Amino acid sequence: MKSRVVILLLSVLALPLVFTGCSGEKVRSAVAPAVPVTVAPVVRKSMPLELNAIGTVDPFKTVTIKPQVSGELVGVHFSEGQDVRRGQLLFTIDRRPFQAALEQARGALQRDLAQQQQARVQANRYVALFKDGVIAKEQLDEVQATADALDATVAADKANVDNARVNLDYCTITSPMDGRTGNLLLHQGNLLKANDDGSKLVVINQIAPIYVAFSVPEQYLEQVRSYDRAGKLRVKAVVPGGESHPSIGSLSLINNTVDPTTGTITLKAVFPNADKVLWPGQFVNVVLVLADQPDRIVVPSQAVQTGQQGQYVYVLKGDTVENRVVKVERTLGQETVIAEGLQPGEQVVTDGQSRLVPGSKVQIKTGLGSEAQTPSQPTAGGVQ
Repeated sequence: MKSRVVILLLSVLALPLVFTGCSGEKVRSAVAPAVPVTVAPVVRKSMPLELNAIGTVDPFKTVTIKPQVSGELVGVHFSEGQDVRRGQLLFTIDRRPFQAALEQARGALQRDLAQQQQARVQANRYVALFKDGVIAKEQLDEVQATADALDATVAADKANVDNARVNLDYCTITSPMDGRTGNLLLHQGNLLKANDDGSKLVVINQIAPIYVAFSVPEQYLEQVRSYDRAGKLRVKAVVPGGESHPSIGSLSLINNTVDPTTGTITLKAVFPNADKVLWPGQFVNVVLVLADQPDRIVVPSQAVQTGQQGQYVYVLKGDTVENRVVKVERTLGQETVIAEGLQPGEQVVTDGQSRLVPGSKVQIKTGLGSEAQTPSQPTAGGVQ
């Protein structure tokens, strides 16, 4: 009996403590601090429809310089890696043997021209004698045959002169196009052999303009062809580290076959490359812009979260937030196009989502290290 009285007394004494604890929890929840967040407006604007790929840079033209005559390389008239113009002197080969051959051909031509002239005069004389009956027909035929043979000899001599002149011209090697030279493969003093792979002198690449080749899955082929028929498609090429300054070009080739081993179609774009940012053999990120689509609902990509019900955003409602499920159409870098779930003018949370639940009270941060503001105040995210 005495123990029951003690227990009852302790229970009565503990009752105020329980009520005190409950009221304390209510007080703490009532004064729970607002979650600091950053927000951004939902906007309506045009967004490009793009395909992304990895591409390789190819020279617009490539020429391998090889000698067309054999001889000693006596002059190199450029520096490795130099930009050269069409017709600029690059190499000289020893001209003396070819100059001598030209003079010899010219001498043979002059000799045979003199003999040809004499043979023609004699042939005309024999024609007159034959008409007078002084000589036989066989004698006339013999003289005319000699004159005809000398005509052929003179024609051959003229061809020899032309050939010797061409060979002499080949001793001077000029650039066939505008471009940039590579490594010098043979140096002054080397003996060259005509049209021999072992006598390659230098490779010249034309890099302005320049090509970028890339591939896209064949499922996009008809879409690419459709937009290409409507007008030239814009292509952006981004070198590593140059994301803020992409090179802009246009689609120049849709290959005539799909690669059956990879299921892709090869495309090629041409770029002016006046600043020479793109370099042959380089890998670049390629963006093929198919079209600019107007009136798209756009939010910053960091606003979109993924949960059990799919993708969602936190939408600002006064000084609290609500969880809104959205349908994402596509993401382009730092921006996401929303197909359903948002309207222009609404504001979404872009930072601080990890501390939020539906109905959480929020304060809007105006910038790094600055004080948070209540939603009724103007913020960096837009007018509330």
